Amino acid sequence: MGLLAWVMMGLAIWHFTVWLPDHYWGGIVGAFIGALLGAAIVGLAIHGFSIPSRHATNLGTALEGVPGALIGIGLIYLEGMRRERALAALSAA
Repeated sequence: MGLLAWVMMGLAIWHFTVWLPDHYWGGIVGAFIGALLGAAIVGLAIHGFSIPSRHATNLGTALEGVPGALIGIGLIYLEGMRRERALAALSAA
């Protein structure tokens, strides 16, 4: 259940990306994947790469997915910006 909580928190954070410029690597789908993977990986890292059971999952478990989702979205955004700049430099030359 902990993994479900992390992924759902990543999904909730992902919804806010519609207010940002679309410079994500892979577009909005890339941001979606970054949010889900980031939330799951950081959540797993916090719990020592074990998934909390149903009875060990609480609101705090879900909140552990927030930093991972933000990190994942940020990394996808930075990669998209890097690729756009490289493409612009290549077409300008």
